Amino acid sequence: MIELGQVIPDTPLAELNQQGMQNHTSHELFAGKKVVLFAVPGAFTPTCSEAHLPGYVVLADEIKAKGVDLIACVSVNDAFVMQAWGEAQNAENILMLGDGDASFTKALGLEMDTASFGGVRSRRYAMIIDNLTVTQLNVEPPKSFEVSKAEHVLSQL
Repeated sequence: MIELGQVIPDTPLAELNQQGMQNHTSHELFAGKKVVLFAVPGAFTPTCSEAHLPGYVVLADEIKAKGVDLIACVSVNDAFVMQAWGEAQNAENILMLGDGDASFTKALGLEMDTASFGGVRSRRYAMIIDNLTVTQLNVEPPKSFEVSKAEHVLSQL
């Protein structure tokens, strides 16, 4: 698993926006920026839709006021699902990224196998990245939702 002080892996991430499908790399997106990145096991799932993403939507301005250049949400879903979920959640200030093949999640060492529920998914976490280096890492234990909340991350900025 990635650790504090390490550089995030350079892997593909996808975004669907008004210009169409955008294929990025994590280094392209996060280089030279202070980033709050949080991950969810799945778009449109209960905790993710009722609490995790909404917390970042509500606190986006406060988070950015602390010097954060970018807030990004990643999930092992395709970019179409992430874009639709972002629209449904009014997440216009959050970059919604699809990790369709879980390559980013696996490179971080933060994958989990949910078997028949959904296969390989991301663990729930939040991290603060400063110019590609992890400066805070908050990984949730299974079936927990405390340290990756927007409120907790805001307190770490």
